[in-house]
Amino acid sequence: MKACIFTLGCKLNEAESASILRGLAERGIEGKTELCAADLYLLNTCAVTAEAERKSRQAVARMRKFNPAAPVVVFGCAAQSRPQTFSEKNGVVFVTGAAHKDAVLQWVDAYLKGEPAPCSDFGPERAFCELPAPMSQKTRTCLRVQDGCDRFCSYCLIPYLRGRSRSRSLGSILEEAQTAASREIVLTGVDLSSWREGDKDLADLVLALKDVPARIRLGSLEVSAVTERLLSAMRSVNAAPHFHLSLQSGSTRVLKAMNRKYTREEYLAACDRIYAAFPDAAVTTDIIVGFPTETEEDFAESLSIVGAAGFSRVHAFPFSAREGTNAARLKDLSAETKRARMERMTKEAVAAEARYLSRMLGTTRTALFEADGGYTENYIRVYHETAEEGGMYEVRLTKPFRDGAACELIRKL
Repeated sequence: MKACIFTLGCKLNEAESASILRGLAERGIEGKTELCAADLYLLNTCAVTAEAERKSRQAVARMRKFNPAAPVVVFGCAAQSRPQTFSEKNGVVFVTGAAHKDAVLQWVDAYLKGEPAPCSDFGPERAFCELPAPMSQKTRTCLRVQDGCDRFCSYCLIPYLRGRSRSRSLGSILEEAQTAASREIVLTGVDLSSWREGDKDLADLVLALKDVPARIRLGSLEVSAVTERLLSAMRSVNAAPHFHLSLQSGSTRVLKAMNRKYTREEYLAACDRIYAAFPDAAVTTDIIVGFPTETEEDFAESLSIVGAAGFSRVHAFPFSAREGTNAARLKDLSAETKRARMERMTKEAVAAEARYLSRMLGTTRTALFEADGGYTENYIRVYHETAEEGGMYEVRLTKPFRDGAACELIRKL
């Protein structure tokens, strides 16, 4: 039997799908992650924006074009948000929520045995949901360490869909990290910064990974997590100097309306701490353009912080009202205003990326290569025609190329 598991959304979704892929293999089912002809389809959905939810719905139809007779199982955040929408689609036989993805493998077991399907579960998960270790990759493994969120940003549905913050046990994390065959491990979670076990925090988790024979990369962080303790821990282990530090707005006034717990000045101070510890660090971020309370002056502050923070990459996207959030009750800005501001922000983001890359040209970095290019420790996309997939190399960045830089191979590591 061949199954296709198709994933939309975040790195945590990717990690959970990789775990389900391992569960399928343990049951003798060949799994693919790209859309293709298959006997069974599994769809891991996303609801972070209206566009992500729309793509999740469209994916069902795309699957059925390959094999209209194959059953479709839908799970994840969009399924949690609108289960009826998916259950009414032709071919969908099982829908379950975001916090109980182990129910997918329970359904597969029942399907293989010809038994009745388990009950769908959309209730809150009070403990971390353990899944099989993800399928081993030569390049990188996304390691789930946390789920849920307690922050309740005014624009975000995820805490309502994923539930409250909960952390995976340190022992379970270490066991999976030590058996991973990848050259890089990415720590992932809905709110990675909130990982806790007793009196241990994220800095302690990073230190605990010191003997793992892989480069450690952190997923998205909150400003409050960028402490001297965390930076010191990262310097003590083989940690990538790449920080995805969520911003959302450069205006303190808008940040308060978003229920973000920091000011513009506190954000920039966190960037300063990062650069003091790692002078060549990449700081990447997300920015929401056109939040309902955003004035032209607020937007100008978002534009200016792109240069002030020295971002290496900016993911900017227009505000998308999510029903059920506080921000959805606010008067939205016009589509034309958001479109015009997105154009300006995109130009600023492109310029920032070019500035950072220009500063890195001629430097020596460590790059892990995939099938088409690789990434340096500070998250620069690099290309070399003879680099082996899964190979770690010391490289020198030579010139801009495609979405990153061409490089010379100095030696294989």
